[in-house]
Amino acid sequence: MSTLICGSIAFDSIMVFPGRFKDLILPEQVHILNVTFLVPEMRREFGGCAGNIAYNLKLLGGTPLPMATVGDDAPPYLARLDALGIERRHVRHVPNTFTAQAFITTDLDNNQITAFHPGAMSHSHLNSVPGDGSVALGIVAPDGRDGMLQHAQQFAELGIPFIFDPGQGLPMFNAEELGWFIERAQYMAMNDYEAKLMQERTDSSLEALSKKLKALIVTRGAQGSQIYVHGKVTEIPTVKPAVVVDPTGCGDAYRAGLLYGIQHGLDWETTGRLAAVMGALKIEQAGAQNHRSDRAAIGQRFFDSFGYRPWT
Repeated sequence: MSTLICGSIAFDSIMVFPGRFKDLILPEQVHILNVTFLVPEMRREFGGCAGNIAYNLKLLGGTPLPMATVGDDAPPYLARLDALGIERRHVRHVPNTFTAQAFITTDLDNNQITAFHPGAMSHSHLNSVPGDGSVALGIVAPDGRDGMLQHAQQFAELGIPFIFDPGQGLPMFNAEELGWFIERAQYMAMNDYEAKLMQERTDSSLEALSKKLKALIVTRGAQGSQIYVHGKVTEIPTVKPAVVVDPTGCGDAYRAGLLYGIQHGLDWETTGRLAAVMGALKIEQAGAQNHRSDRAAIGQRFFDSFGYRPWT
């Protein structure tokens, strides 16, 4: 049985400005802003929530099934999915569009200026959750607004449990719509900033929200993560990385661990710790999909960190 990953497939163009934005952006002149940055360092990475989660779930030995929309420039990404052995029958080409793209410029203080072009992602509602019995679990990750609403409804109608992962798409939804997602989802995952925004929008505490779900997961960066089950909290520690290189995609790596643990019936403490291992493996490499590992190595990293194995 597959795990259906509804979300974006995107290209990330990452540029490094060898200076500081504050030296070129003057507060008293922002109303007539016209700034050019020389970025001698640039790289293009494979990204997008669906692509990133699928990549990490494949490392774990799972069966990811990404569902996304891509543009005319997608062949290199599609070829990569084929090379990784990731099924792409639900990756739809939308003619006369670009694949979603993020253009990220980082300065020496790690400040970032990002421009995001949704492109084909805006047509994610053209895809439908398959009802042929091939999907055991799903996730609704950041995607086109209409697609997120549609796919959550389809999961609910088909009786397929899923994680609601609003991510950077959270501001697109009002309190009523967020409550609508929570009524249909079994699980919800957010980072600490998104969790604060969720509480403000819904006027509910995390403890209260968790009572409407099987579990609510909050990632907190270097402070680890928390898993709320029926109002009670399990603290999940971080896994110490060998080196901290790039946090891009760590949340998606963590979510792959969640999906694996849920589908395979692991307890919440083990599921959270496995997710933390995946986040540590990712942060040690630049880019969202450049870390290398396999199920055996991941199991050993888990054992080295926690003293027992996540599977037999």
